[in-house]
Amino acid sequence: MNRTALIIGATGGIGSETARALIAHGWSVRALHREPAAAARRFAWLGPVQWLEGDAMNPDQVEEAATGVSVVVHAVNPPGYRNWQGLALPMLENTVRAARAAGARVVLPGTVYNFGPDAPALVDESTPQNPVTRKGKIRAAMERRLREAAASGTPV
Repeated sequence: MNRTALIIGATGGIGSETARALIAHGWSVRALHREPAAAARRFAWLGPVQWLEGDAMNPDQVEEAATGVSVVVHAVNPPGYRNWQGLALPMLENTVRAARAAGARVVLPGTVYNFGPDAPALVDESTPQNPVTRKGKIRAAMERRLREAAASGTPV
């Protein structure tokens, strides 16, 4: 198995810890960043990450970065954690497109945003998603999009 992963959002909490864990388990890690030299300096503690210049909103850059990987980790959030409505789904669409082109699996870290107050104490993939917040509704839409991608042959 090809053990190369692309992490989109590697400078965030989940993305950086995912990179660290993958490297510790023998994976090669690429990371897409708008300022790769600065990210490489700031996150040198991660170890041997191949930092690539690109933006999660640019489908061609995401697809190019994903060439030859077996996993694309979608751990990115909109810059400044703002404009989820306008950015979250297009960024995910670029990830799906890139993974499909590379024959790679998409990994999306889970969250509780997409569950409402009716969720039980223990949730799993079969728990109904009844979000009450805007961000939760967007997150539920992201998961629906990934189910569609999986149904059409892109591993998720």
